Amino acid sequence: MGAVNGAPPAERVPKQDRSRATRQRLLEAAVACLAERGWAGSTVSVVAEHAGVSRGAAQHHFPTREDLFTAAVEYVAEERSTALRALFPEGATDRRAVVTALVDLYTGPLFRAALHLWVAASNEDQLRSRVTELEARVGRETHRIAVELLNADESRPGVRETVQGFLDMSRGLGLATLLTDDTARRTRVVTQWVTLLDETLGRPDRAAS
Repeated sequence: MGAVNGAPPAERVPKQDRSRATRQRLLEAAVACLAERGWAGSTVSVVAEHAGVSRGAAQHHFPTREDLFTAAVEYVAEERSTALRALFPEGATDRRAVVTALVDLYTGPLFRAALHLWVAASNEDQLRSRVTELEARVGRETHRIAVELLNADESRPGVRETVQGFLDMSRGLGLATLLTDDTARRTRVVTQWVTLLDETLGRPDRAAS
């Protein structure tokens, strides 16, 4: 009796795992197709082929293209939030390390994916409201984490605007990286922003004392 009762869960778990893996592949493929082909070329069939699954399997998870790309927006937003939270699990080391890590996030593949979703959403009403909502959430979280890692006291005049200006600058570097590899210039910009943040926020050792 025990073996019979125990068999269904053993069979269900792999099936559930396969279902989650298929869903994950579809989300990753949706983002990749959007980057390569744009919204017009990113149909459910194209995404399914890219993910290596049947169209029927894709539609089982996401009945419409809007369902698929709305989920892709949520996926990218959550991945970016996870990457943010994982930056310094034991606390920040120094301000330059924080600035470099945040800039790296904005110039990395997750932000590139987000940019392509923004472009698609700008032309598609079905995506625009969801992208706007999730980007606002990620933006608030990014600002909060930046304030914490930079040891910034936002009760002081100009500090909040300085942190936001730094994040806006990082986003601009991410845009520039889409077209060219500007690693050398980015390194100089990071150095300058560390100096500006030290001047406005106070050096971390003074701020902590």
